[in-house]
Amino acid sequence: MLQVNRSVPAWRLRRLLLVTAGSLVAVGSTSVVPAAAYAQAAPFPLAAPSLQDPGRSGDHLTVTVRDAGAGADGTYELSCHPAGGDHPDAGGACAALERGTRWGKDSFAPVPQGSFCTMQYGGSATAHVTGTWAGRPVDARYDRSDGCEIARWDRLVPLLPDLRQEGRP
Repeated sequence: MLQVNRSVPAWRLRRLLLVTAGSLVAVGSTSVVPAAAYAQAAPFPLAAPSLQDPGRSGDHLTVTVRDAGAGADGTYELSCHPAGGDHPDAGGACAALERGTRWGKDSFAPVPQGSFCTMQYGGSATAHVTGTWAGRPVDARYDRSDGCEIARWDRLVPLLPDLRQEGRP
C-alpha cells in the first residue's frame, strides 16, 4: 500500500505527478528514426515545413503598394530562401518576415476586432500582400488609418515601405 507523507502539501504532489507524466509523454513521443525517413516513405507530406528550416521553398509574395509616394508605389515580387525577386530590399524584407514568424501565429493577421487603437492617421498609403509564406496562403491588406494599423504596417518594414516620420522609431 502506498503511504503519503502528510508533511508535503497535496498540491505539490499533484504538480510533481503532472510534471513527471508530461516528461514521460514527451520522451515517449520522440523517435529514433529520423523524420526524413518517414517523409520519404509516406505517399503525402506528413506536416507543413518547419519555420526554422532554412531550405524551405515556396515562400513567394507579391506586394502592391499604393499612395506611399517617393517612388515606393508599385508591385514587387519577393522570394525568400534564398532572397530574390524585384523587391527593392529583398534580403531585408525576408529578414523582417523571419523575425515576425512564430509557430501557431499568423504573421499577416489583421488587427483583432475590438482592439483599442490610438486615433491617429498615418497617411493614405495602402498595401496588399498575396502569395505563400511558411507553407500558408497569404492575402493581407494594410493601411495606416489608426495606431494599430500603423504599428502592423511598421512591423513589416522593409517588406512594406518605411513611412515613419523622420526622427521617430
